[in-house]
Amino acid sequence: MEIFTKKLTSIDIERGLVLPPDSNLEPLPPFHGARTIELSTIVVKSAAGITTLRGGEPVTIHCSTRSGRLTFTRGWYDIARDVGLGSGDIVTFYQEVNGGTLFKMR
Repeated sequence: MEIFTKKLTSIDIERGLVLPPDSNLEPLPPFHGARTIELSTIVVKSAAGITTLRGGEPVTIHCSTRSGRLTFTRGWYDIARDVGLGSGDIVTFYQEVNGGTLFKMR
């Protein structure tokens, strides 16, 4: 189930990826009053041909609220750097239909 697709800006790379306003937040775990949730994520495909990071281990992305908007911070920077993402690249963040706890990014 797709959560969002976004064309990245330099702000997304440097300050954290702000989720688009039309994101499908239903698959995300609830915050339950916390400021941050952790999303175990695997990169499944990139333009550079990278299909996994860190030996295939998931990367934990921290999703927090910033100025009333959801933003990917820690973990996201690792993915952006390791995959070589830049302004203008398009990312899709989704969860497999089986409803597992693992999220994927391509």
